[in-house]
Amino acid sequence: MSTPLLETRNLGVRFGGLQALEGIDLQIRSGEIFGLLGPNGAGKTTLFNLISGITPASSGEVLWRGGSIGGLDANRIARLGMARTFQNLRLFSSLSCLDNVLVGLHRQGRLPWAAALVGTPMAQRRQRELKSRAHELLALLAIGHLAEQNAAALSYGDRRRLEMARALANSPELLLLDEPAAGMNPGEKDQLRDLIRRIRDQFDLTILIIEHHVPLMLGLCDRLAVLNFGRRIALGTPDQVRRDPAVIEAYLGGSR
Repeated sequence: MSTPLLETRNLGVRFGGLQALEGIDLQIRSGEIFGLLGPNGAGKTTLFNLISGITPASSGEVLWRGGSIGGLDANRIARLGMARTFQNLRLFSSLSCLDNVLVGLHRQGRLPWAAALVGTPMAQRRQRELKSRAHELLALLAIGHLAEQNAAALSYGDRRRLEMARALANSPELLLLDEPAAGMNPGEKDQLRDLIRRIRDQFDLTILIIEHHVPLMLGLCDRLAVLNFGRRIALGTPDQVRRDPAVIEAYLGGSR
């Protein structure tokens, strides 16, 4: 069996006297859409923070293509090929949508400092290429018409889309989406499901997603893990998770 793109082994974190996560074992395969479900406070975003290097683990390890990435900071982990969005939006509100995406493209636009300073033809050409790419990403996320608007002027759903566009600007192999459907109406959630699949296929991505909207997750993900009180209580396909008694009791409810 091929090496997973991302793996966690016995991963856990403690904050003072609180064991927020304990014994989390996951294997994320290249090309799949993998979902994390669980009630509020189950530890989903905390797990994202451990994977992306924002929070150091207290126990266990995170592996990228079979190699441990424990101890690496968030910037170095991002350079390996991870990008993420956040439950609490982290956009540059005073910048336009276009400039927000250009921030995400900055690593691809590096030039010798002297060329950038004097605006050589090479620097000008590269800047045009980056702007064109930013416009393409905004159009893909259906907000191309908002390119010149400040991020602060967008609806909540469009700000979610903008954050996804900025994450894609980093050309990741693994995209971590933290509640991308928050603030969206049912029709927008259906569109988001199709969009995530299209992004996965078009960019040859692996996607790890947290979302509270259960029908969206069951209809989108190849596999899911369910967390409750910081522990994994289920793992499997949507059908397996839907029928798991522990999941029904902890999260889905007996009527689902």
